[in-house]
Amino acid sequence: MSDMLIRGGTVVDGTGAKAFDADVRVVDGRIAEVAPGLTPRAGEEVFDAKGCYVTPGFIESHTHYDATMWWQPDLDPLPGNGATTVILGNCGFTAAPLSKEKAAQLEMIKIFSFFEDIPLKPFLQHVPWDWEKWSEYKASMAKNVQIPTNYAAFVGHIALRLAAMGTEAWERAATPDEVAKMAELLEDALAAGALGMSDNLHDHDGDDRAIPTLLADDAEFEALFSVMQRYPGTTYQCIIDTFMRKTGPESLERLGRLTKGRGIRMQIAGAVPTLEFQKDILPKLQETLGRLRAEGADIWPGYAHVSPTSTLSLIKSLIFAQSNDYVWHEVVLAESHEEKARLLADPEWRARARESWDTKAWPHSPMNNPQDLFLLDSENGAGPVGGTLKEFADSRGLHRSDAMAQWILENGTKSTVHMAPFPKDEELTIKLMLDPKSVGNISDAGAHLQMLCGGGENILLFTKYVKDGLLTLEQAIHVKTGKLANFFGLHDTGEVKAGRRADLVVFDLNEIRYRDMEKAFDVPDGDGGTTWRFTRQAAPMRLTLVNGVKTYADGQYTGNRPGTYINPTEAPAEARVMEAAE
Repeated sequence: MSDMLIRGGTVVDGTGAKAFDADVRVVDGRIAEVAPGLTPRAGEEVFDAKGCYVTPGFIESHTHYDATMWWQPDLDPLPGNGATTVILGNCGFTAAPLSKEKAAQLEMIKIFSFFEDIPLKPFLQHVPWDWEKWSEYKASMAKNVQIPTNYAAFVGHIALRLAAMGTEAWERAATPDEVAKMAELLEDALAAGALGMSDNLHDHDGDDRAIPTLLADDAEFEALFSVMQRYPGTTYQCIIDTFMRKTGPESLERLGRLTKGRGIRMQIAGAVPTLEFQKDILPKLQETLGRLRAEGADIWPGYAHVSPTSTLSLIKSLIFAQSNDYVWHEVVLAESHEEKARLLADPEWRARARESWDTKAWPHSPMNNPQDLFLLDSENGAGPVGGTLKEFADSRGLHRSDAMAQWILENGTKSTVHMAPFPKDEELTIKLMLDPKSVGNISDAGAHLQMLCGGGENILLFTKYVKDGLLTLEQAIHVKTGKLANFFGLHDTGEVKAGRRADLVVFDLNEIRYRDMEKAFDVPDGDGGTTWRFTRQAAPMRLTLVNGVKTYADGQYTGNRPGTYINPTEAPAEARVMEAAE
């Protein structure tokens, strides 16, 4: 760590206020002064920010680095894209607490591996699993993991259920004793500094089993919410289903009823869905959200500014299962590429696969939109490359499922087929960005590595929304800095203000680019080799500082890993006054 004076830049302070010219002095990892014309001091590094913006570091509000940070601690490419804080433990998927039962431990790991498309073997080889309680997990992270960003984490309801109930968490409602155990484990986590509790009322697994939290009854929720009431600086985060079975409206209604009068801040992913195929449930969700807010509910919709895309990979992908296509999912589960190829060529399997795509897969799924599936990534270059699955199927006179099987057989089982982004309501997305009570910059970074989630998605706020005049730069910075820091209770970061952590980025807006995706063969496969993930090159930033330490400078990652765990706190009095005014 060295003291630094960032001179000559234009400060966008993260509050949404108008940009202003000022220098920023960093001393001992903190912002010491923000003012024009500061004079350099002896021994102080001077960074020339002329022509650049100086802003708070960006907060990745929804990630799944809980696992991958243990074997990819550089969090590539986040430092070069200005990320200084990551939020872990989303969607109910967390590494703690952990059951004493080995079978339940493995179930929790398998859940995380399946739903976030992360290889299973590295979980078992690189994560120490030297904890049971969440507080012990936090201590293990501090001891064993050094990363280039600060971090904070939820405790997951799924993990709480499995720790208290063992494998029966998949099968039934909890007993009063089991509910009491969950409440005890939640208390441990919140007292140790967890952001709150994350939850999942959305998913089914690769065997079409409802996720354990979908079996939780009202008594279980009420007991857990009673614990959360005692920790007013914490958050309840939940993903509801607006994508598959579309039970989101009922879930939002239920959560509003169960939390009424409790004063619990909630982040609900899917409360205001923005994709065109979700329009059928949007009016009901908007009506329910408006009514619950009018009744006093503190609900913040979570949203992504990037439309979801699907990469159909046979190596590690939940897309088939989550599209209700469990026949193609058999190919994903096949352990060898020889077995995958055998299935793809098998007439009996092909017949079942055709029937699955025709009668089981959701209408909006990739399987039923071959005109939007692009044959972009051939393992061996046999081709054709670049056209759509529909064009290939028509050229061969094949059913779309047979066509994809044939193209993969000819191009290699490591080839991937890419879906165009789902059509999205941009006007609604911008309204969410400008809503003072919404959580943006959601990316799923660290998960779905062979679909490309996260790394570099925040840059679109500049290259698309600011460049096209849809947001001001001040609004875009606020969306992913001060607004998020205040929501999560991370009041020590998120603004360029004296006394805050020196989590800062410096960039020239004219240099920022939304980079093309590329393959990086750096993910351990658990068998002594590596597999690939999609990533992007850095935007880049001119400078990224975390706690006053350079994590990205001179066009490259520095190798420094100064990140620490940040505990949530209640908002200081000044922030509460500003929030009330909004």
